[in-house]
Amino acid sequence: MADINALAEQLVALTIKEAADLAKLLEEQYGIKPAATAVAAAPAAGGTNGQAEAEEQTEFTVTLTSFGSAKIQVVKEVRQITGLGLKEAKGLVDNAPNAVKEGISKEEAEEVRQRLEAIGAEVKVS
Repeated sequence: MADINALAEQLVALTIKEAADLAKLLEEQYGIKPAATAVAAAPAAGGTNGQAEAEEQTEFTVTLTSFGSAKIQVVKEVRQITGLGLKEAKGLVDNAPNAVKEGISKEEAEEVRQRLEAIGAEVKVS
């Protein structure tokens, strides 16, 4: 029986090209089609559990996709949310889609989304 720890170390050390070649070999010779996330997560994991990190997102980005019909109100709200000056906030709104806030908690992202949608803006949280 193969040494599971040694095999795991070899898989983690694979380059992207080697992982793609392995996926191709498994599919062609054994009919096994590995999930794309499993191949991509192994090299990026760096010895940690990459799937656990992918399952629970802790940082969110709120993106203004459209200011709707209330551009002035959206600019004012963006200024309050971000602390930007009038010119910067107007530029952010004019050039939508743009990130309003990045790297924030789920609760804060939801609050920002609700504030902007309440005045007619279209927002995406990712």
